[in-house]
This record gives sequence, C-alpha cells and structure tokens, in this order.
Amino acid sequence: MAADRTGATPVDIFIIGGGINGCGIARDAAGRGLSVTLAEMGDLAQATSSASTKLFHGGLRYLEYFEFRLVREALEERETLLVAMPHIAWPMRFVLPWQPDMRFESDTPASRLLARLMPWMKGRRPAWLIRMALETYDRLGGRKILPAARAVDLTREAAGVPLKRKFTKGWEYSDCWVEDSRLVVLNARDAAARGATILTRTKVTAAARQGDLWHVTTEGPDGPRSHLARALVNAGGPWVGQVIRDTLHLPTTEGVRLVRGSHIVTRRLFDHDRCYFFQGTDGRIVFAIPYETDFTLIGTTDRDHDGPPETATCTEAEQDYLCAFVSDYFERPVTRADIVWTYSGVRPLYNDGATSATAATRDYVLSVDRNGPPLLNVFGGKITTYRRLAESALARLHPFLPQETGPWTARVPLPGGDFPVDGAARLVTDLLATHGFLTPAWAQRLVRAYGTEAQKILGTSRNALDLGQDFGATLTEAEVRWLMEQEYARRAEDVVWRRGKLGLRMTEDQIAVLDGWMMAAARESQDPAPSRAAKGGE
Repeated sequence: MAADRTGATPVDIFIIGGGINGCGIARDAAGRGLSVTLAEMGDLAQATSSASTKLFHGGLRYLEYFEFRLVREALEERETLLVAMPHIAWPMRFVLPWQPDMRFESDTPASRLLARLMPWMKGRRPAWLIRMALETYDRLGGRKILPAARAVDLTREAAGVPLKRKFTKGWEYSDCWVEDSRLVVLNARDAAARGATILTRTKVTAAARQGDLWHVTTEGPDGPRSHLARALVNAGGPWVGQVIRDTLHLPTTEGVRLVRGSHIVTRRLFDHDRCYFFQGTDGRIVFAIPYETDFTLIGTTDRDHDGPPETATCTEAEQDYLCAFVSDYFERPVTRADIVWTYSGVRPLYNDGATSATAATRDYVLSVDRNGPPLLNVFGGKITTYRRLAESALARLHPFLPQETGPWTARVPLPGGDFPVDGAARLVTDLLATHGFLTPAWAQRLVRAYGTEAQKILGTSRNALDLGQDFGATLTEAEVRWLMEQEYARRAEDVVWRRGKLGLRMTEDQIAVLDGWMMAAARESQDPAPSRAAKGGE
C-alpha cells in the first residue's frame, strides 16, 4: 500500500461503530484479506448490542407480518452460528401456552386475512393454525441440530406448574440463547487476530472525501489521529443518522426509527430450564427466560424512543407493563418488588413508515453512497442475522475492493468455540479435573464465557490464591487481566455488565474496588518501565 502525501497508509475499510454489525463486518473483511480499522466511541457492545433479549431466533411473531425471507434467513443462521460458538450460544426450548379465548392484535397482515376468511373467530387463533405456524417455523430454516416442535400437556408437564390453571395446552419449539455482548467482543478479537485494528473509546470526529480516499479524524486515549480509507462503513447503530448528518455532513432521505426495548430481571420464577413465549392482546410477545442460573429475564417492550439513544432506561411504566403481562400467565403475580435489575436499549430500525413500533420492519437495509469513495450505511438488523448482514455488506463493497477473497465465516469458530455443539459439559468436567479448587458453578461460568480458552486463563494454578486478588463472585485477578489484555475491558462495568453478568452477584463496594484496581492496572501498563537508576542505581 502506498502512503499518501500526509504519510498515512490507507486501509481498505474504516468502520464506525463497535456493535455487532461493525465488529461482524470487521471480522469478515479482515478474513478476506482486506485491511480494516474500526473505531468505537465507548466500549464494545456498549449500546444496543448488549441490550437484546439474548436470543438467536427466527422471530416466530414475524410470521404474522408475512416476513418469510427475514424469518428463513434468521432460522438458517441459528444452527450456523451455534456450531461456531457453542460456548456462548446453546439450544433452548420455548413453551407457548394456549387457550381458546386468547385474542391477537388485529392489525397484522395475518389478522386482516383471517378476519376476511374466518370472521367468526373474532381475532382468535385456532389450535390448528398455531400448530401450522410452528411446523412452518421448523421447516423454513432447514433445521438439523435443534429438535422439532411438539404439543405439550401443561397439566402434566413441569412447564405447566407455574402457570394459571386455565392454560392446559401448549406447544414447545426450539430457538437458541446467545451471550450478545460476548458475541461482539469475540468478533472484534477474531478480526484483530486476522489483522484488523480495533480502537475502543475512540470517537470519529470528522470524515470527508478527498479524491479517492476518505480522510477520517478520531479522538481517543492517545489524542487526535488521522486515518485514510478506500471505503467507509457507518455501523453506528442508533447513531447512524447522526453520523451521516453531524460527522459526515451529507444529505440523506434515509433514517432510523429508534425503538426502545426494555427488560426486567427477577429472582427465579420457575424450577425448570425451559423458556416461555407469552402472547398479548396488544400484538406484543414477551419472553420469560431462565437467566444466570438464579434469575428470570423478562422482555421486551417496544416503544418509540425520543431523545438521545444513551438516555434509554426501563421506565416504571415499562416495568409495570412487563410485570402485568407475565402475571396474566403466571399463577403467582409478578410485581416490581421481584425485580433485581433492569436494562434498556434502543433498536435502530429502518424507518419504513410503519404505523407502530411493533410493526416496524426488523430487516436490515444497506445503503451505498457512490458519490466518490464509497460510503456504506447500515440501517436496522437483528443480532441473529449479523453474519449474513456482514456478507451482504461486503458484497455491496466488492466492486470497489475486488481483491477480497470471498465469504468464509459460516461455521468458522470464534475464539474459544473450537469444540462440538454438545461438548460444553465435557469441558466443565475437564476443567474440574485439572483445577480441583473450582466449584461446578465456577467452572461452568468460565466455560460458558471462554470455552476452550478457560484453561488459558487458569493456567497452572493449583488453588484460588494462584489466581491473584479475589474480587467476589468467583471473579479473580487472572480473569480480569485476561479481559483487559485480550478483550478490551477498561472499567468495572465492562467486566461485570458486558463481558459477563457478575454485577447481579457483586456488591457496589466490590464493583468499586474492581474499578479502582482496573484503573490502577491500566495506568501501570501505560507507564514506561523504570530505569535502573530509578531502582537505586544498581
């Protein structure tokens, strides 16, 4: 690569945004032999990509909107992704309770069609129609690993015990869990291993076309820097429109609809490992999912969001809504007193003019501005289809970067994921055998976070003291150093709320101690080594 007259060497692609789409594109591009720089203004997965419902799923409810292509693509991806990351993703079974008087939203395409064909149903869904929808869901994605849907008798199964007695029948189907923010970090790590430069806490302050290149200015920990790139990717998530207007200063008629999705976490509400898919008469669905062993995750809402994306919080009204929603199903009412944590994120949905946040498309839109060196803007998308989105993005950029070597990411393991889909239990057993001081819960947490790399973190340790300072909840100095050196963590919140969820088990004082330790460790790593004279003139 030739340097321009400023002395800087152009990269093929500069990416704005360190969420799942930005990191997914960076990984794919780097693996195709392209040079890549990515800049994220905060921590990786700091916004939308750590605030999902944590599912790889096709989107069963999108069948109501006849979004068959979106559902099929997402369903195809479930197993492709599962094979590549069996440490942070695993199969789950979802129970859909049903009773004859349930009514559904009247404004979906499916509802309008049924109102014409079966007006006597008055918004209800017959059992045969639910069964047909689940059979379609099973077949659309070419399911091979995950078990098929089946009918369940809720009067006899453990999944029926927590529910109101009126729910006697239901169905069970498959989707997958994923640790969303770890997915982002592992994509960034793999991109870096393949040659990409990942800059966190680095804001793009300006970008402009000059000749055949983008000239990009960033402000980061080391001050302002200049970059050159042959193509620019705007994967700013909720800030994608702001980047176009305020950073690039370009006119556009495209934009995003900011939709807030809020979740609540309660103490564990039921004693089995299946999830619930609850349907409401307002057209929404809400999941109740076993979470971090001792908790239940409930979400999500769908509300248009006004104001900056970073102001998103789970409001008291949303907490009440979610509690009331699931209380229509659970025998024991759920109240705000049961809530131990909430989180909220803003989905940057493509603004297709839908009448409601619920009806807005979840599909992604890639827009290429060819007025000079290319600009690709990423609108919308789902975490399940991030890999396909990355492939589509690079297909759109191929005419400008013909040297790229083509798609490669399908089923290729992410760091730590080089073991069989059903091999996590064996890894836990091996970890307990080689490090006898671990508890089963501690070993399982490490495997579910790091997969085969858990052994690297523990090294040759023979007892917990060998792992250094104990920060609480099985978090040790050895693990924190790994997160700082390998996974871009800088502050306590990066560790306890994004790289993992130990914040649910740690006290505020413990988190404060961790934060102070990490800041001191970061300063120590940046200080130059003391000279021999400074050590006493040896």
